[in-house]
Amino acid sequence: MLKKKKFMRGAVLWKTGEPLSIENHIEIPDLKDGQVLVKMSYSGVCRSQLMEVRGLRGEDKYLPHLSGHEGCGEVIEVSNSVTKVKAGDSVILGWIKSSGKDVKGAIYECNGVKVNSGPVTTFSNYSIVSENRVVQLPQGIPKDIAVLFGCALPTGAGLVLNEISPQKGSSIAIIGLGGIGLSALMATKVLKCDPVIAIDISEEKLEMAVLFGASHTINSSNEDVIQRVFEITNGLGVDFSIEAAGQAKTIETAFKIIKDKGECVFASHPAKGEMIELDPHELIKGKTIKGSWGGGTKPDSDIPKLAKIYIEGQLPLEQLISKVYSLDEINQALEDLENYKVFRPIISFAN
Repeated sequence: MLKKKKFMRGAVLWKTGEPLSIENHIEIPDLKDGQVLVKMSYSGVCRSQLMEVRGLRGEDKYLPHLSGHEGCGEVIEVSNSVTKVKAGDSVILGWIKSSGKDVKGAIYECNGVKVNSGPVTTFSNYSIVSENRVVQLPQGIPKDIAVLFGCALPTGAGLVLNEISPQKGSSIAIIGLGGIGLSALMATKVLKCDPVIAIDISEEKLEMAVLFGASHTINSSNEDVIQRVFEITNGLGVDFSIEAAGQAKTIETAFKIIKDKGECVFASHPAKGEMIELDPHELIKGKTIKGSWGGGTKPDSDIPKLAKIYIEGQLPLEQLISKVYSLDEINQALEDLENYKVFRPIISFAN
């Protein structure tokens, strides 16, 4: 007897620079070694996907393909070799590697055309993912909030908890108050850093930053960031800076505002081909700068720790979800993210 074909809905990137196309008849292939089939509940939309769709990462060799790298859902089926999760488990999906088999993305078919995917994709109502891109959903975490544990929270909070590890009273500046920047800000409150300076071009986000624990805010659209930071720190600069805006100029600014022997960490990167300029003498004086890969997070151990902090009421993650979209509205979600209208767009597959 022939096996009945299974289909799903998803947002396909056929050509960079053009909107995602909602396809209603994508054939789901059989699972291969190390793969997990998940029925999606929610997906996050990250600036990384925005860059991908807009063609800002350079040549895309995998077109057409599915996208998205943070979400949550329910396991429907696992291949015989998978032991980490089983059918019926609620899971968080994320791009940061955890334990389990590390396998390539599935290849789907849509209208007779092969559609690629990575080890994890989330812009579809079902998704085949690699075993090491799923983590059990901790008890007490709502599924819409769980999305943030796939990228924004482990990256942002991880920048603070894992990468720079500040002491109580350390001074920190955070540039860019999207999902990652605000998650980093929340972590500084947990560690009792002071002062904590939040920097963005959005007054709404700066007001939110105060609720999340920022002691000072700077609107970079109408204030001199470097001058204000040195005023706040009595001419010293900050111990640490975190750059989460993904712009060459903001990375340069983040480096300039740290004190001698201070540390600058950036979480994202500018469009392909853009370069940053640094004064070598600042490096000689002991300043350091580095990029971060997912906040140095180890999902299997760090996600339960972050869940505990959330359940204790120290991470007001609900405030990050300002708007929930349907899959059909995904291009609007990307546009709103691009225009700084939302903190972290969330796609609901119940809509």
